[in-house]
Amino acid sequence: MGEAPSAALPRVLLTGAAGGIGRCLHRAFAGRYPRLRLADRVPVTALHGSDEVLTGDLLDPSVAAAAVRDIDCIVHLAGIPKENTWEQILPNNIVATISLFEAARGAGVRRIVFASSNHAVGYHDAAHALGIEQPVRPDSRYGVSKVFGEALGRMYVDKYAMTVACLRIGSFRERPEDSRQLSTWIGHCDMAELARCAIEAPDYGFAIVYGVSANRRAKWASPDALRLGYRPAQDAEAWAAELEAIAPPPGDPAARFHGGAFCALEYLDPRGEGNKP
Repeated sequence: MGEAPSAALPRVLLTGAAGGIGRCLHRAFAGRYPRLRLADRVPVTALHGSDEVLTGDLLDPSVAAAAVRDIDCIVHLAGIPKENTWEQILPNNIVATISLFEAARGAGVRRIVFASSNHAVGYHDAAHALGIEQPVRPDSRYGVSKVFGEALGRMYVDKYAMTVACLRIGSFRERPEDSRQLSTWIGHCDMAELARCAIEAPDYGFAIVYGVSANRRAKWASPDALRLGYRPAQDAEAWAAELEAIAPPPGDPAARFHGGAFCALEYLDPRGEGNKP
């Protein structure tokens, strides 16, 4: 994935570049694109000569405008990455996303890859598989913010003829950590490949794709993945023997619903324990 950049490849903005997924994509994409702009509120270290670093808050219109200038595609990862209070979720996950989409529209950016989440549909019964045709059922404030981002993307496709992919990311880890993640896990290689496909695929209008690896226990189906060309290669089953016993008790919301621990009422452990996608 690190071959020399081609004139046909887009100039890419990666927001939230200092986060876990951001660092993964930065490593995977360093040197691939003619411009890879890395934006975050904290400094990011460039890995390649084509990297550009922008430090600032997307809530500031001037920062958002600078971030999208001379960019072809945005991968929007920035925001609070787990459940939190409305005071945190509203500005960082909703207002900042509006700011970025509007800046992109004003600058003529034609494609946005939005990091959504499985928590947009987390309150569906885990006994049943999910596609993209079921209605949204967010399991948390965080999940609501992802539903908002998906709806915003749908409007920008219909009203402004942009291309938007919403990636309902599962459990992004180097390896799965419990029995739920035997179905929801997405490995680093597959995450990078999914993002690459969303960036580089021919125009697809609007797409929703579950961000999961090729787990044989997967319960999420993504017909739009074929339009993007995403074919995951990793499988959580290699860890099944050691993880099957790590499960919540029957009847616990974490066992009953697709969203796992996020479905527990007011799940706001200040230490972050249990707030695992």
